[in-house]
Amino acid sequence: MKIAIVTDSTSYLSKEEQEKYGIHIVHMPVMIDGKSYEEGSNISTDEFYEKLKNSQSFPSTSQPPMGELINLYDSLADEGYDTVISIHLASTISGFYNSLSALAPTIENIKVIPYNSKITVKLMGNLAIEAAKKVQSGASVDEVIEHLDHVRDTIDEVFVVDDLQNLVRGGRLSNASAFLGSLLKIKPLLTFDKKSNEIVAFEKVRSRKKALKRTEEIFKEAASKVDYPLKAIVINGNDPEAGHEWKENIQQLYPDMSIEESYFGPVIGTHLGNKSLALAWMIDTDKKD
Repeated sequence: MKIAIVTDSTSYLSKEEQEKYGIHIVHMPVMIDGKSYEEGSNISTDEFYEKLKNSQSFPSTSQPPMGELINLYDSLADEGYDTVISIHLASTISGFYNSLSALAPTIENIKVIPYNSKITVKLMGNLAIEAAKKVQSGASVDEVIEHLDHVRDTIDEVFVVDDLQNLVRGGRLSNASAFLGSLLKIKPLLTFDKKSNEIVAFEKVRSRKKALKRTEEIFKEAASKVDYPLKAIVINGNDPEAGHEWKENIQQLYPDMSIEESYFGPVIGTHLGNKSLALAWMIDTDKKD
């Protein structure tokens, strides 16, 4: 059995990571002022935020054309793969996973197994890496899926957004009406709800500084409750200096912890907006092993 790993561009994997682990990327579309771009293909993150600043209308996102996905799977079949594990962003924020689940049984030349990451950004990217490492070690499809389920269950995150307007316009916030006070300089804390898996705002904080501090407290409490090592990811939306500074501060608190830096690219940046930050964490399987 030859297994391919596919994910989408909201994983924000580097070219080096894609090549090292043999991960194939589906590029997600983003529309700005009537023009469609493919994230990670013909628009960079810097270009996106510059266009966002000057755009005449609110950007939008959509699913990739199914024809392009079929072409990718066909090319993998031609390369000798007989199975694809296709790992994609949460079904609660995009219809892509559900569309792929409907499409998969109709593909005859290769077996396609859609996997709902229930998340996005580099957390999903790390899931794809975990899957690829398992494949490289000779694991079966069932073993890869079991491992993904285990790692996915350790994922948690807190998003700090500058305001909620982008999420509200895009319909990605399930309890928006209760938190529209963000327009009065309140910095809401957001996460993926564990039961519904929808993005929810769960606390209001009066400043960004206090929001970051509160996020660190939540992380500390979460870390104290698990019996496995964690690794963390600091993610920024067009604010790399703030992201790096926060990462360095957290690293001082946890000197032995692996802490990555990542970013919100065009598709996720469309919904979270400019200057957003997040702290995310998951099991560190390298230390666990």
